[in-house]
Amino acid sequence: MAAAVTSVSFSAIAQSAERKSTISSSRSIDTFRFRSNFSFDSINARSSNSTSRFVVHCVASSAADLPTVADTKMNFLTTYKRPIPTVYNTVLQELIVQQHLIRYKKSYQYDPVFALGFVTVYDQLMEGYPSEEDRDAIFKAYIEALKEDPQQYRVDAQKLEEWARTQNANTLVDFSSRDGEIENIFKDIAQRAGTKDGFCYSRLFAVGLFRLLELANVTDPTILEKLCAALNVNKKSVDRDLDVYRNLLSKLVQAKELLKEYVEREKKKRGERESQKANETVTKCLGDYQYAGR
Repeated sequence: MAAAVTSVSFSAIAQSAERKSTISSSRSIDTFRFRSNFSFDSINARSSNSTSRFVVHCVASSAADLPTVADTKMNFLTTYKRPIPTVYNTVLQELIVQQHLIRYKKSYQYDPVFALGFVTVYDQLMEGYPSEEDRDAIFKAYIEALKEDPQQYRVDAQKLEEWARTQNANTLVDFSSRDGEIENIFKDIAQRAGTKDGFCYSRLFAVGLFRLLELANVTDPTILEKLCAALNVNKKSVDRDLDVYRNLLSKLVQAKELLKEYVEREKKKRGERESQKANETVTKCLGDYQYAGR
């Protein structure tokens, strides 16, 4: 079942979840606070509404001056001070905690595939956000809170996307036999992933791989297995994390549908109140006019 994941696009996942969504319009707006259970090969983070416990399997740095999760979250909130709707903010807060844990591991090293994964997740999450300007500002504040370069994320993600559109199943897997900027990036990843502590795998990396396959129009599920082998990445971990991501997308589509229904319902109520108030005003004015004419 997991092996077939490469044949499903992100847009298809979202559309399928939207079609299957049968959410009652009377459901409370608090339903937006859906719970997420995140599992990593390298990091295992479990969260609840009341407490959070994080079990880290990568080797953590013992440096006392490393920022805490609270520091990173405060950096984000200090930079972007405007309120964010709950349906978006709930997932953003989960993501920034996970990414902080990855960011400050000894084995962490930024790479464009990881960046592509985050950009893909972020753009899927923030699709339909009321303001494009705010969406860009949130992205900038998020990455800067992790002390990284938001422009580098966007530029590298775009380079990989453009490159992937010119590739096919064979050229994706055979990167080691060719020279080029992107091919050299993959070679570096494969070399680091082949060592014990040289590479810290994450779900965002898995999403980046899937996005490359999607852009190259690769539908053969065996190609993901071959690409993982060439990169020295555990295929089972990638399959598992892509399944978790698909489930998150489905929940997100449902939550956004709830938000849309809530906003429309509130607009309707507001319109009805304004209409009733206008009618009362007109009735009062007519009554005053009739009284004055006596």
